[in-house]
Amino acid sequence: MIDLYTAATPNGHKASIALEELGLPYELHVLDLTKGEQKTPAFLAINPNGRIPAIVDREADGFAVFESGAVLVYLAEKTGRLMPADAKGRSRVMQWLMFQMGGIGPMMGQANVFFRYFPEKIPAVIERYQGECKRLFRVLDGHLREHEYLAGDYSIADIANWAWVRTHRWSGVDIDDLPHLKRWRDAIRARPAVQRGIERPAPAVDLSRDGEAAAQRFAEDARKLMETGQSLKPGGAA
Repeated sequence: MIDLYTAATPNGHKASIALEELGLPYELHVLDLTKGEQKTPAFLAINPNGRIPAIVDREADGFAVFESGAVLVYLAEKTGRLMPADAKGRSRVMQWLMFQMGGIGPMMGQANVFFRYFPEKIPAVIERYQGECKRLFRVLDGHLREHEYLAGDYSIADIANWAWVRTHRWSGVDIDDLPHLKRWRDAIRARPAVQRGIERPAPAVDLSRDGEAAAQRFAEDARKLMETGQSLKPGGAA
C-alpha cells in the first residue's frame, strides 16, 4: 500500500495518474494548501520542502519519496512499467521527463502567477512566460509529428508533460495551431486511468466547466497564498 499526499495541481495529478495506470493500491491524503497543511511538522517529515506530491511506500519500510518527477521514476521502477529497462529507452523517457521538470512546469507556473495571480498586470512579464510556454509547446508538437508518444511507448514522460499541458488555458496559452500536440493531449485524456487520476482529487475549478468568473474567484484566493510563498494551480482541463 502506498500513501499519496497530494492536492489538485498538475504536479499532484502526475502521481495519482501514475498510480491509477499502474494499478497500485494507494490511500489518498488530500492536503489543504490554503490552510498550510503542507507545512505541518508531520508532512515536513515526509517532504522537507513542504510541497506536494509525496508518497510513502508502506511495503518498503515506510520509504518516503518527494518531488513529482522522483515519485514517477520510483513508481515506474517499482513496477517495471511505464519506463523501458534498456539504457537508451530509459534515457529517452528521462530526457522528456526532465524537459517537463525543467521547462514546461516552471514556465507554465510562472505564466500562471503573472497571468492569473499577481495583483499587478505586467504585460512584458506575462508575454515573456506565455511566449516561452508556447515555444515549449511547439517543441512537443514538432516531436509528436513523428511519434505517437514522447519516448516510444506511453510512459511517465507522457504523464508528466500531459498533466501540465492539459491546463494550458489557465496559463493563457492556446494550442489550436498545434495539431500533433492536440492529438496527443486528447488521446491521453481518453485513457480511463488518466480520467480517474485527475479526479484524485478533483480540481477546484475547471475553465471548461466553470468559466472565467469562477477562475477569477479562485485567483483572488490564490493571491493570498502568494504572500507566504505558496501558489495554487487548479489543474482544470483545457
